[in-house]
Amino acid sequence: MVQKYQSPVRIYKYPFELVMAAYEKRFPTCPQIPVFLGSEVLRESRSPDGAVHVVERSCRLRVEAPRLLRKIAGVEHVVFVQRNVLNWRERTLLIEARNETFASRVVVNESCSYTVHPENEEWTCFEQCASLDIRSFFGFENALEKIAMKQYTANVKRGKEVIEHYLNELISQGTSHIPRWTPAPVREEDARSQAGPRDPGSLEADRSGSAPGPAPETVLTDEDKLDADYIERYVGHLTPVQESCLIQLRHWLQETHKGKIPKDEHILRFLRARDFHLDKAREMLCQSLSWRKQHQVDLLLQTWQPPALLEEFYAGGWHYQDRDGRPLYILRLGHMDTKGLMKAVGEEALLKHVLSVNEEGQKRCEGNTKQFGRPISSWTCLVDLEGLNMRHLWRPGVKALLRMIEVVEDNYPETLGRLLIVRAPRVFPVLWTLISPFINENTRQKFLIYSGSNYQGPGGLVDYLDKEVIPDFLGGECVCNVPEGGLVPKSLYLTEEEQGHTDQLQQWRETYQSASVLRGAPHEVAVEILEGESVITWDFDILRGDVVFSLYHSKQMPKLGPQEPGARAGGQLMDKGWVLGVDYSRVEAPLVCREGESIQGSHVTRWPGIYLLQWQMHSPPGNVACSLPGVEDVLTALHSPGPKCKLLYYYEVLASEDFRGSMSSLESCTSGFSQLSTTTSSSSGQSHSSPLVSR
Repeated sequence: MVQKYQSPVRIYKYPFELVMAAYEKRFPTCPQIPVFLGSEVLRESRSPDGAVHVVERSCRLRVEAPRLLRKIAGVEHVVFVQRNVLNWRERTLLIEARNETFASRVVVNESCSYTVHPENEEWTCFEQCASLDIRSFFGFENALEKIAMKQYTANVKRGKEVIEHYLNELISQGTSHIPRWTPAPVREEDARSQAGPRDPGSLEADRSGSAPGPAPETVLTDEDKLDADYIERYVGHLTPVQESCLIQLRHWLQETHKGKIPKDEHILRFLRARDFHLDKAREMLCQSLSWRKQHQVDLLLQTWQPPALLEEFYAGGWHYQDRDGRPLYILRLGHMDTKGLMKAVGEEALLKHVLSVNEEGQKRCEGNTKQFGRPISSWTCLVDLEGLNMRHLWRPGVKALLRMIEVVEDNYPETLGRLLIVRAPRVFPVLWTLISPFINENTRQKFLIYSGSNYQGPGGLVDYLDKEVIPDFLGGECVCNVPEGGLVPKSLYLTEEEQGHTDQLQQWRETYQSASVLRGAPHEVAVEILEGESVITWDFDILRGDVVFSLYHSKQMPKLGPQEPGARAGGQLMDKGWVLGVDYSRVEAPLVCREGESIQGSHVTRWPGIYLLQWQMHSPPGNVACSLPGVEDVLTALHSPGPKCKLLYYYEVLASEDFRGSMSSLESCTSGFSQLSTTTSSSSGQSHSSPLVSR
């Protein structure tokens, strides 16, 4: 595979003639580049009028490689042949170089150009490109490639410093100006003789100075070229290889992409996301550009107007910037009714709103780059989790969140500079377990998580935010205008017909199971836990009637029906002869759930065995905790035309190894629940749970 390198345009703020004088001082030796051992002129020619000067040199470079590799190769230095075509009339110097040593095994080609700056004729531009093709090298091809690229990029970085060294030397010696070349007066007979046959080398030299060739002489006419000063100012410090990847990918887009060419900061994000692997970054960027065109994302900020409901209940917004000048976005996730928003505006509207936030973030980064005079390509997000509860783990909501994470990761890579998570409650590890596998490792490393009040004081928010911008609800002095969120009224939910149009109702029905609960005939689900510490999570909606929800533990498996391995509708799973406290035990206090409520909860198990989730019709208070119903009660309920309860439920078991050591955090962290929900917890000593009711 051919390895390519393309440099940005490097600018010398000196006239071309003075830069050429500095360049000539590099020969025949150059102490500033230790690997350059020396050079000798092989051939030299000039055009009759002196405008074009062609020099061919043999250059010796010391081999910077391990001793074993040098011994195998049998050489201590390599020879390159360099051909320079200096055109004083056009004010250009074109350089072509190729290796002579090991030419049958390794092919190195280099092209450089010095030209006049297109906007300032008193400045000089330098551009460089090269290719390396290792065909065979005694089995050390990969090692040689790494050594060659490392040495080459080091020399590229040193090249500008060398020219500037000799420029300063010339100026210190009193040479600060060299007049431009002017043609000498010629007599008429000389002009006629010059019009006749000429030296082929001179003709080629003239053509090289004025006609397009394979080298980057297009610098003069390419208005979209990148120069090193621009990169440093607007993109940031890059290594020579990183600069090369940026320029190559940009040139490739200019040649092949028919739509709008993204900005350099945008291209660079995709390169960083793929560790500057050019092919992988190109594939990722092309897929994103196709996605942007398909969904008209470039017009999103002009066309998207969030529904009034989102503006009122979506608890997120922009708030000044952090200490590094990054735009700061605040999300009060714990105060946001994610389930209510999903049911009121739909997943697509929420996704579009998230995309608009990312588009606005890129726009603010550009503004801050200009304002602060340094490259700012990412923003900081401050997430307040006070009030986070199991309501936020509503399964369709989690699925929607994972989809949004995937879309953002694919199309807005490397836009998150830092994520500050504060007031993380005990339920946070459950959410983290669900979403962290879908977050890129580079992104996860930018997360800083604070539980309780650890965000206050040294090591907390003050390390990343100025005191005057810390929001008031986090103990700061700055009034924050981010909406506080709140419970979305159910009267604002989409109807089933509206949900059907977005295929959401079907998705939710595929996730949840439905159950009917008759009087005396509870609905139960058996969950087998093989290890002591696991987490059982549940989420259910009461569609009709009132039910009592309980959780039991037993060491023995109940006799399951033949149709469902985990539950049998219309009857209990526990044997009627079981005795509470002997054959099974209650690990969650009964929770009365009213019609229309949504309930989410979790239970950290202590022992392996069988856990049974039970829903039974609500009876008068005196009968809530009654023992198991008899056969007669069940038969009566099944044949009774009386009312029945209906619910949709979902449950999931999270294994302890998925928490990666955060199980104790799940148990011990305290949670300050917001007005979104009330809490009912067990004090059985066997569990740490967080069942929540949203009315």
